[in-house]
Amino acid sequence: MDTNSESHSLSEAITFVKCENPVESPLYIATDPCINSSSAASTTLSKEEYYSYVKVGGTHTSELEDSCRIELMVMITSRLQRIWENNSTNISYRDIHNQLVYGFELSWLPNFVNNYYSSDRCYVHGSNKMVNCDEWNPPTIVRICLLILGMLLSIVWISGFPLAIAFSICEWRRRHLSMYNIIEEFLQTNNDLRPVRYSYSDIRKMTKGFKDKLGEGGYGSVYKGKLRSGRFVAIKMLEKSKANGQEFINEVSTIGRIHHVNVVRLVGFCAKGSKHALVYDFMPNGSLDIYLFSQEGINSLNCKTMCEISCGVARGIEYLHQGCNMQILHFDIKPHNILLDENFIPKVSDFGLARSSPLGNSIVSLTAARGTMGYIAPELFYKNIGAVSNKADVYSYGMLLMEMASRRKNLNAGADHTSQIYFPSWIYDQFKEGNDIEMGDATQDESKIRKKMIIVALWCIQMNPNDRPTMTRVKEMLEGDVESLQMPRKPFLCPQEMLVNDEVLKSNSGYSKPASDDESKEISEIVESC
Repeated sequence: MDTNSESHSLSEAITFVKCENPVESPLYIATDPCINSSSAASTTLSKEEYYSYVKVGGTHTSELEDSCRIELMVMITSRLQRIWENNSTNISYRDIHNQLVYGFELSWLPNFVNNYYSSDRCYVHGSNKMVNCDEWNPPTIVRICLLILGMLLSIVWISGFPLAIAFSICEWRRRHLSMYNIIEEFLQTNNDLRPVRYSYSDIRKMTKGFKDKLGEGGYGSVYKGKLRSGRFVAIKMLEKSKANGQEFINEVSTIGRIHHVNVVRLVGFCAKGSKHALVYDFMPNGSLDIYLFSQEGINSLNCKTMCEISCGVARGIEYLHQGCNMQILHFDIKPHNILLDENFIPKVSDFGLARSSPLGNSIVSLTAARGTMGYIAPELFYKNIGAVSNKADVYSYGMLLMEMASRRKNLNAGADHTSQIYFPSWIYDQFKEGNDIEMGDATQDESKIRKKMIIVALWCIQMNPNDRPTMTRVKEMLEGDVESLQMPRKPFLCPQEMLVNDEVLKSNSGYSKPASDDESKEISEIVESC
């Protein structure tokens, strides 16, 4: 390894000499005024006259004048030597005197190297006690290799970053173009759809630049709009399209083909690139959840109106199951998805999780549970309970009906008694024991209506799908008298056991992890024991 070494001695020698003749050399510094004790300083003395000088640094024979001889050699620090090397004309005998007074150093201190030498490769040589500072100078071939490597890394970074961005853009475009193609292919194949296809500019005009926002959810936002005819509409902008636009296709393929008084009507849609919109009839009274859990006296509906709404919802679901040329399973029946028009006529809405199948095909294959926690049928979690069918919607409707009758959430973690945490279980025990249920200041007729709604709900939320009635039978029970109804078996599966709460699972994608085989076996044993 080639090294450039820079050495400095920690101590230096100075040499005192006597000369018979004067010496004119910058290496020799006169000491006569200090050494001679005579009061009259003179360069010419007695018979034994001589001239006294001091020389800094090592003295070689070639440097010694012929008329001079060495009298004394003394060690001092190397500080004087550096002064001499930097500017020899400025050195004086006073400097030498000061260094003699200071003395010289026998030990090497690390701070000496740190203070005077910037190199990290400084060390004291063991033989001559010199401070050596080596700077590594790599061979030529190594320098060339390092240079080439640095250039290659620079080229990769400069060219690779734009390539990575370009690749990301292409991948994003590929995925979204695939989604656009799927949606466009669906629309071209199903050209018998009743809704009108609007352009994105039409949507902007209807909403006046998306000025009046009605609400927002996991799917996107809903805006109020107005058609040219003066009719008001609600426009859902699917800003977060999932599953290759599947929710858009689900909505258009289901309610785009049907018409029922208790199913929200799809007026039109927009599918332009990434812009997807669904245009519905505007429901001025909002959704049912506003009226179920509001404070006393605010947005309150009487018991009779609630019963009429429940019957309307039942008719809408019945129509979806068997009223058109295909069976439609909603999979997300809940208060938020029941809309009310100006006359409080209910409309089943939000078909983003819906599945359609031929009539008579009661079994539906699903890869994962879908819906909102608290309304999802147990068979969507525990496969050994039974197959997934339209009875899943019956269960969700039963949970909805229970909340409509009680005006409270089915799961109440803040209840005073543990038995009241799951309301369906608690109310069942009250009915079986013959206890009257306090319903505020309800009249006798209102109490009968609520009791009927609760009994029907208990039938709908049976854990075994085979024990639940069809929506046609549900409608008949709601339209009949409470005295003709029999009490069903107690719904065994409580939210504590099902891990049910009021959190939304994925209200728009609806996907969740199914139960394990061990969990399903355990639940199946409970069903068989019922």
